Amino acid sequence: MRKLTIDVRPGEYVVARLDAAAAVPPRLLDPNAGFVSVTRTESELSVVCPAELAPAGADIESGWRLLVVQGTLNLTLTGIMAALAGALAAAGVSLFALSTFNTDQLLVKQADLARAVAALRNAGHVVDKT
Repeated sequence: MRKLTIDVRPGEYVVARLDAAAAVPPRLLDPNAGFVSVTRTESELSVVCPAELAPAGADIESGWRLLVVQGTLNLTLTGIMAALAGALAAAGVSLFALSTFNTDQLLVKQADLARAVAALRNAGHVVDKT
């Protein structure tokens, strides 16, 4: 497994669930909103966003911190998320994982952040806390 560099992003994030037919709140579409992920399935509209942008009326799970793998990861790479998730699982840290075209993101609870950082460093990764 290659050594990864992971940024811990400042601020609190939420994971929110809206009705599947709900419109995406316009402020989440603002290019200045920061990291926002919107996923629609047949049964829900799921949103990950900074806490201050949490959609009104959503079921919200708060208290998450965002960790982002630096750089662009080729889509043919294997085992990246498994390595990160395995290190966190061994330390008893749960996660919420997301991938984009360029890279992978992990959310861990604020209360678990120190253990998550230590686990990732112990697994040989570089973790930059900002």
